[in-house]
Amino acid sequence: MAAVETRTGPRTYGNWQRPASPGILGLGSVGTGLLLAGLIIVVITVMVSDLLHALGVAALLGVLMLAVLTKDAHGKSLVSRSGARIAWWSARSRGLTIYRSGPLGRTLWGTYQLPGLAAPTRLSEHMDSYGRKFALLYTPATGSYSVVIGAEPDGAALVDQEQIDIWVADWGHWLANLGDEPGIEAASVTIETAPDSGTRLRREVSTNVDSEAPAFAREMLREVVDRYPAGSSTVRAFVAVTFSAAPRSGGRKRKAEEMGRELAARLPGLTAGLQATGAGAAHPLSAQELCEVIRIAYDPAAAVLIDEAHAAGEVPELSWPDVGPTATQASWDGYRHDSAYSCTWAMTQAPRGNVQSGILARLLAPHRDIDRKRVTLLYRPIDAARAAAIVEADLRAAEFRMTSTDKPAARDSLAVRAAAATAQEEASGAGLTQFGMLVTATVADRDREADARAAIDNLAATARLRLRPVYGSQDSAFAAALPLGLVLPKHIKVPAELRDKL
Repeated sequence: MAAVETRTGPRTYGNWQRPASPGILGLGSVGTGLLLAGLIIVVITVMVSDLLHALGVAALLGVLMLAVLTKDAHGKSLVSRSGARIAWWSARSRGLTIYRSGPLGRTLWGTYQLPGLAAPTRLSEHMDSYGRKFALLYTPATGSYSVVIGAEPDGAALVDQEQIDIWVADWGHWLANLGDEPGIEAASVTIETAPDSGTRLRREVSTNVDSEAPAFAREMLREVVDRYPAGSSTVRAFVAVTFSAAPRSGGRKRKAEEMGRELAARLPGLTAGLQATGAGAAHPLSAQELCEVIRIAYDPAAAVLIDEAHAAGEVPELSWPDVGPTATQASWDGYRHDSAYSCTWAMTQAPRGNVQSGILARLLAPHRDIDRKRVTLLYRPIDAARAAAIVEADLRAAEFRMTSTDKPAARDSLAVRAAAATAQEEASGAGLTQFGMLVTATVADRDREADARAAIDNLAATARLRLRPVYGSQDSAFAAALPLGLVLPKHIKVPAELRDKL
């Protein structure tokens, strides 16, 4: 007789690890190297000069190491915070935080081009093997192409927990398979909640109402159309997949036509895999649809006009050079763009411990104090060849931190067990993915900014996340949270690998 195992408790998830580098005194490998080099310089100073000069060099080295080791609750050292502040002062003094477009703007081309990181992007449209049009976005700064897929998530309401677990497992498989896809650099998932204009409801009722219906029924439907949109919201989901323009390292970069022909055969497989994750009817966005999404993001007031145009059977003709804002101004902790004001947070720590599948439910749901909320999960899949080396390096770093002291902390012991579990899972065939999160809150009235910030702080606590405003880079973070497929580490002057090892 075969034994049947039944699971009584809810399924939990966790074991997220931040990439670490071994070092002494809490420093990474680069920081440890700088410390040893400084000590050697101190010894040489003693030999070639007097003790007083050596003490001065040692004091300077101590101040530098103290600035590296002094970190806040988000893991940001004094050096990184000072560097961000200096970079912000430099950008503001050069006028880089103000953007004015259009015929009377400061830009030379006279169009409403996107600002910041998205300014040099170019859009083209192609057709996949299913006959569906899809937009292909090229970013010259990073040499990458992005495809945006629209999804209609089914939601977890009235769904059995077993089905939810299956969706989560299929989502994990879809992310793991990205590491085996040739040329994929990154992926992002954007969940956007916004107030419903009521145009779709009004069109649906007007086209289906019976002219011979009782007057009471028609009046009731008219009242529903007038009142229901006032408290309703729309939820939209987008998945952006970014591909490298070069088929291999050092290879020739492909043109948009070549990339479009290759992705035309690969898109049906990607969309079919998404449908098994509970994403609903996944379909690639056309150039017109992507232009509307980006136009509304920078100018939320245009959403009503675009909905009314679609309700009237018209398609608002938008081109990529005209979807940007008329005016923007980035501040230290906020971003003003056309008819709205936004603030973007970045995740500095994933939920600690084990969590259930609905941990992000309240963060993703609409909120009354936020007009538009955009939660973007950023993924960077790692191929199997690099994944093995990364997990082994993390395991060695965790073991080094635990054995470098006679009384290891409990957190170090847990880190060793988590790193060992990750290495074992990777050896058995699991995929490895780096991930992050950006949360953008948009309000139409600047007076509601404090309420929106308090709402995000409360929602982050319910999700057991640690969020930090992207100080000094609000304009770049706002663009990165859009479904554009931007790969942030490729736009940073100091590589992320070097900063993590400091």
